[in-house]
Amino acid sequence: MQSLNDHLVVLPDSPDGARVHRRLGDTAPRSVAHASGRPWLAGSWSPEDLVVSEAGPVRVAVHGLSPVGQDRLDALTRTVRELSDLDALARSLPGNTHVIASAHGWVRFQGTVTGTRAVYTALVDGVPIAADRADVLAGLTGAEPDEDLIAASVTYGMLFAPLGERSWWRGVRQVAPDSCLLLPTAGPARDVRWWQPPEPDLPLDPGAAGVRERLREAVALRRPDGRLSADLSGGMDSTSLCFLAAEHHPDLLTFCWTGGSAINDDPVYAAHAARLLPGAQHLSVPDTDAPPVFSPPYWAVDTEAPRAATRGMNAIRYGIRHLVDHGATRHLAGHGADELFTGGAAYLRTLFRHRPVTAWRQLSAHRALNSWPLLPSLAGLLRGGDLDTWWRQCADDLARTAPPSRGPALGWGERLPATPWATGDAVRTTQRVFHEVADRIVPLARDRGQHEALTALRSAGPVLRLVCREYTASGLPLELPYLDDRVVEAVLAVRPHERYSPWQFKPVLATAMRGLVPGTILDRTTKGDCEEPVDRALQEHVPDLLDLFEDSRLAHLGLIDPDRLRTTLITPPRTEDVWSAQLEATIGAELWLREIAARPGAFASRPGAFATRPGAPAASTERTLSGTGRPGRAPHPEENP
Repeated sequence: MQSLNDHLVVLPDSPDGARVHRRLGDTAPRSVAHASGRPWLAGSWSPEDLVVSEAGPVRVAVHGLSPVGQDRLDALTRTVRELSDLDALARSLPGNTHVIASAHGWVRFQGTVTGTRAVYTALVDGVPIAADRADVLAGLTGAEPDEDLIAASVTYGMLFAPLGERSWWRGVRQVAPDSCLLLPTAGPARDVRWWQPPEPDLPLDPGAAGVRERLREAVALRRPDGRLSADLSGGMDSTSLCFLAAEHHPDLLTFCWTGGSAINDDPVYAAHAARLLPGAQHLSVPDTDAPPVFSPPYWAVDTEAPRAATRGMNAIRYGIRHLVDHGATRHLAGHGADELFTGGAAYLRTLFRHRPVTAWRQLSAHRALNSWPLLPSLAGLLRGGDLDTWWRQCADDLARTAPPSRGPALGWGERLPATPWATGDAVRTTQRVFHEVADRIVPLARDRGQHEALTALRSAGPVLRLVCREYTASGLPLELPYLDDRVVEAVLAVRPHERYSPWQFKPVLATAMRGLVPGTILDRTTKGDCEEPVDRALQEHVPDLLDLFEDSRLAHLGLIDPDRLRTTLITPPRTEDVWSAQLEATIGAELWLREIAARPGAFASRPGAFATRPGAPAASTERTLSGTGRPGRAPHPEENP
């Protein structure tokens, strides 16, 4: 993945595009031309991260991790006659890449289907251009942060797709991951949906065989100039990657936090797996050596968007230093596998229409496992309810003082009340935003289970994109093979009722890895639980968090009530882990605003650029990041530690 300074700007084939290119100046030391000779690609990137091919008037570029070499891309480019031919070309590429093309005066730009590589567009001096980073376009346009989205973040916490795919900068728009952006020679840019999820009709065994092939390919193409390292937590996700990586890198360096407990037996399984990888070097670090979650210093390294996951980045940086000291130059992790291989029971709604007996049997199993009462379970299976209605219900639930009762998970998703510290203005803004989503929302797939999977993947993608940049900023690029497009397609092709079987944990991955990964791992019935130490660490660091929010920019914007935040931190509500996850999003928004303010001249949103709410104190410019220290977590990657 790219470094924090890397960026790619895509320009139309026009004199106006050339004029915008001149504005980029020293920020774009590299460039690639259209067939016309005008600038097409500009920015900063490592030479190995961009492969460009030419065939007459057609130019095709692959940006990012891909095994495609010059000869192979040249052959593929010769098959392109018009931009729609890029559909087949893109589907043939493994890895995690942007694909960009220039042909006959048109430009096409697309990212990955999970959003781990994104496409943004904006008007610069009236000219539509695009980039792979929103903050690059924000700097060119003088954009302000989207205060409505900040309000939604501190009010609700995790923003689900499509809201989580919205740019955090006003005037900068993110293209949906299943669509490409078209830039004409003249006129407005437009989006075209090019990707559809596969029909989920493959039985488990042939589907899992395809998943094994795609995963093996995804891991094999991670060929670092140096040493490959990988998480070995003891869970099925990371352990599978380690055994796949060892096929090509017998000197693999694995990493594991040690010091499990009765509720976290991950280290026991990790030690068993390590004994079956004799050629690898195994680096084990006591979890007590790492900075606890929610501990200072608090800081942000990225201005594209706030981190929704903030609590454990100090510990991750601590682990990265150990890996780098042992020669690691690229790191594999299993993030994204939970979203890919697990799901709720929403698929039963679609299954019931086609195979009612199978649906009833699986519903009975879910009921037994989750203690669901009979009548609510039947109602959930039979009752209708559109996706737009669910978003409107989410808006209504923000006014509740407690979450709705936890019934059978057969709907569109979990609904939450507003955070205790969100102001009335923030809640009302979030309700309006949710209603705007409801007015235009459509399911991502006809099958309810397929929609649930895509929503989970596209909600995780933007979060993990920022996590990858955190790793790169610490000197160790992070790779997430489970989120490669071809891997995602292979998994989504499996029938949901076999993919999410209530009788087996991650049946697709377990079947795919059978014979390669120890059965002890694949048949494991436990999952490491780190929430107890998380809760304990949170309470230990309440004074530090209170200090962080002492002079809050969110409070200056009228979005949080510092007194209610203080009360919540000192006397936390008994609502399981929901409120602490929401707290992370609020911390992320606060740190993001401070990071923007710490970069004078980069954006329009310097200290004082926000309109302060009536009666709120003027924003202080004294308490910058250097005064508050630096950060906190990655999305529940099994917490590590």
